[in-house]
Amino acid sequence: MKQIEARALSYLGFAVRARRVVIGVALVCEALKKVPNGSDKSPLIVLEAADTSANTHKRIVDRTLYYKTPAVRLSINGDALATAVGKRGGTVGAVGVTDQNLAAAIAALYGVSVSDSH
Repeated sequence: MKQIEARALSYLGFAVRARRVVIGVALVCEALKKVPNGSDKSPLIVLEAADTSANTHKRIVDRTLYYKTPAVRLSINGDALATAVGKRGGTVGAVGVTDQNLAAAIAALYGVSVSDSH
């Protein structure tokens, strides 16, 4: 794991402790779709595990592009992402961060920007 990803997962841990995350592909897609922009439940950045299927990857990419939300595909698998967000004994395909400051910090690590209006 690269140092950038280690820092991103550290920020993700802060977001989990602050309860400012949406965990799971289905919940992330629903949060992007149903929650109006500007709500505190809307993901500002989406982190995707490296081992998601092609269909799941397309689903995440299509939704994040449509709703203008940055997405980052990590090099860790779903098991490691699940461990990072405190879900033991399972896999997590995607996590959305809803906190503006933590999302901006994660986005800065990967060189993407987070929209303030979202």
